[in-house]
Amino acid sequence: MHTTGARLAGLFALVLALATGPAAASDTAKESRWREQIVPALLDGEAVTLKAGDTEFLGIYTEQTAARARGAVILIHGMGVHPDWPDVIQPLRMALPEYGWSTLSIQMPVLGNEAAIRDYAAIWNEAPPRIGAAVAWLEKKGIRNIVLVAHSLGASMATTYLAGKPSRSVRALVAIGLSDLDLDPAMSSVAHLQKIRVPVLDLYGALDMRLILDTAKKRRAAARRAGNRNYVQFQMAGADHFFRGQEDALVKKVRSWLARHAAGREIR
Repeated sequence: MHTTGARLAGLFALVLALATGPAAASDTAKESRWREQIVPALLDGEAVTLKAGDTEFLGIYTEQTAARARGAVILIHGMGVHPDWPDVIQPLRMALPEYGWSTLSIQMPVLGNEAAIRDYAAIWNEAPPRIGAAVAWLEKKGIRNIVLVAHSLGASMATTYLAGKPSRSVRALVAIGLSDLDLDPAMSSVAHLQKIRVPVLDLYGALDMRLILDTAKKRRAAARRAGNRNYVQFQMAGADHFFRGQEDALVKKVRSWLARHAAGREIR
């Protein structure tokens, strides 16, 4: 009986493996190619190597240059791109240090160019550890006032991190172009917003994608259910999903909101 049971267990494991295929993983080769392209061309900031578990990934750290240091912003890019992406991420990465915010822009898990949003469910669990590793890196520098500023798919990943067990050093979230992805419970920003208590700026463009525009009411309702009185939703006139041509207005809105809701003094 013992031998028969072992054989059946082995057969079941084989069938399961054939049915599910190999465990999904992010495209680290693509990450390496991004790194090779962007690091030599950096004019502002320095490349740093961060580590989440056994995975090393790229960060770009830019020290604040203002008279008063306010803390640090972790920049989290959107689907399939990199931490110096010219839309949304690079303008904020380079401008916020002038207002007292050091920036750490991090490489998030990516898939190949042919991947759809739904495919990211398979690697979603890789995102929170990377954000956590970035937070820990800043904490080791003595920074305890940290804000997540995230775009598009990265904004959904940021809500996943904050709905879990975030560091107390993370004081606020700026979610730019946030949607509600009901493809998988782990990806649902509406579900996560019901658990988030830190101040949130839900910022999107009037010309944004339908997925963002059509779920704005659901996101507001989720924040109300959380009792989050520091949740603010703002639609920027004339802006599309990538805020092209609206970079200055984007920086102004983010920095002014940070000044009101997250302007703690950096601890060194």
